[in-house]
Amino acid sequence: MKSFARVGMLGLAASMSCLGFAQTAAKAPAGGAGEQATVTAPAILTEATPALWKLKGVHGTVYLFGSVHVMKKDVHWETAKVKDALGSSGTLYLEIAEVDDASMAAAQPAILQLGVDAEHPLSTKISKEDVDLLDAALKTLGMPGEQTFEPMQPWLVYLTLSVLPAMQAGYDPNSGIDKLLAAEETAAGKPVKGFETLMAQIHMVADMPQAMQVKILHQTLVDLPKSVSEVNSMVADWTRGDVEAIGKMDNDEMKEKYPDLYQLLLVKRNEAFADALTKILNDPATGTVFAAVGAAHLAGSDSVLKMLGARGIAAERVE
Repeated sequence: MKSFARVGMLGLAASMSCLGFAQTAAKAPAGGAGEQATVTAPAILTEATPALWKLKGVHGTVYLFGSVHVMKKDVHWETAKVKDALGSSGTLYLEIAEVDDASMAAAQPAILQLGVDAEHPLSTKISKEDVDLLDAALKTLGMPGEQTFEPMQPWLVYLTLSVLPAMQAGYDPNSGIDKLLAAEETAAGKPVKGFETLMAQIHMVADMPQAMQVKILHQTLVDLPKSVSEVNSMVADWTRGDVEAIGKMDNDEMKEKYPDLYQLLLVKRNEAFADALTKILNDPATGTVFAAVGAAHLAGSDSVLKMLGARGIAAERVE
């Protein structure tokens, strides 16, 4: 089973890595799972050619780009076609506009309020098997053990675990596509807007029924030894512009085995993205914009591109 958090909410997990315990764990020596994944994973191209699409509406034009929320620093992904699209665009749209450190710092009280339950320890909500798995995983990541996360809700634990191994393997949220695009376009004096809000993303996971949170945490723990390998494979597919491979890896198994989560984390959000893009394209004030959402949202049978096609909006891949 591929990582739920990577498919649905890795952007939020990456943003939340600014929390102290995430940064501390990321600085610890990488564990055996990460080292093994590094050996077996496909090579990531340093000169990437990720996919880019052009959408034409009644009035506006949108360049649509699949982003990766954590990235290694030596990957050069801003190709000539991406630069041209950014240069011709007057506005940047991201999943969330609040990708800077100040926004995350402002959200920390809400994250802690929703993610900490000191009166009901984590070990009373998850199985003994998962307590043991979590204890071993945290020690591998250089942390004291399960006791560190005892006050935390399951959703905050699995989001934290979803990004830490990748950070130890050299991926950096500060090199994530969203964050770099936002900084670049802000410096150019262009507005940065979000399809979603940071608090809406937080509530999307924090408001899940506890049974669902526990299920996701369990699967995250089971998948943790291969999580870095999976991120490596996804990024390698992305650097080659292999959208079909991303869809098969990130979406297909989740759709088959966990349809409720697939609907919540992918389909419903894709529908909202497609609706928003349709409005942008039909707005006389739009002009040309550049939009980036997680690469998994542009892949597979329920992708944003498929949903736009059903609305009569064709996507032309920019070559």
